[in-house]
Amino acid sequence: MVESALNDSEYIHEAEATRVRVLSEALPYLQQFRGRTVVVKYGGAAMKDGHLKATVVRDIVFMACVGIRPVVVHGGGPEINTWLGKLGIEPQFKDGLRVTDADTMEVVEMVLVGRVNKELVSLINQAGGLAVGICGKDANLITARPQASGAVGFVGEVSSINPSMVNSLLDAGYVPVISSVAADETGQAYNINADTVAGELAAAIGAEKLILLTDTPGILRDFKDPSTLLNHLDIKQARELIEDGTVAGGMIPKVTCCVRSLAQGVKAAHILDGRIPHALLLEIFSDMGIGSMIVASEFTL
Repeated sequence: MVESALNDSEYIHEAEATRVRVLSEALPYLQQFRGRTVVVKYGGAAMKDGHLKATVVRDIVFMACVGIRPVVVHGGGPEINTWLGKLGIEPQFKDGLRVTDADTMEVVEMVLVGRVNKELVSLINQAGGLAVGICGKDANLITARPQASGAVGFVGEVSSINPSMVNSLLDAGYVPVISSVAADETGQAYNINADTVAGELAAAIGAEKLILLTDTPGILRDFKDPSTLLNHLDIKQARELIEDGTVAGGMIPKVTCCVRSLAQGVKAAHILDGRIPHALLLEIFSDMGIGSMIVASEFTL
């Protein structure tokens, strides 16, 4: 009995020692990123799985508590599809974009702004953070324009960003949670790809990092082989991977928005597997990280 108690005590002390050691090793990263802004695009499996959602929320609150300034941009495609089905509207897609007529746009705005956004705000607040939910319409944060092809209805692109409200919220200690619904100069609402919004917003507010949570390990040399993950690359290498077809399909807009944000001054862009618990903290507070990091030049790797 005494020996068992001693073994349990040793186990507890070792567990506590490990926890303290991890915190100590994170100190350089805490010092490096304190006061810096990090834009997180939240989507994929991390939005659908309750456990993953809880870990992402805790990571965001942790970042805020240690002095990092997180901004969350979210999508919500599966939730939109669910509500379209309830209302008897058949979802349609063309070239990977949601065909968005007037009725669909109403549902998109209702779901993204009224449901998904406020749920995230509530979860962050419950976890001890202070979140404020907004969309691109608020304070003219995002001015939209029609998507170039014009064949998908009210699908938009970012025309301009006015970051003053987001900066004010960050300065006041709040976590802005942003849905990617915006309006053009006439007030017409548009649905904009959340990756694109995150990248353009990161550039506009001078973010240190842009982080995209996805359902893939990152950028792979062979999309069938996770062991071919590219941990570090620069803009030039990223563009070459798009040109030679290594980056294809749904990864093209993600890598492209990372490249655009870096070209406009963001220090680093990360594509992470949001299916891994605490992916955000693993990427920010460890040497190797777990995903793909893209920087402007090989000299800054």
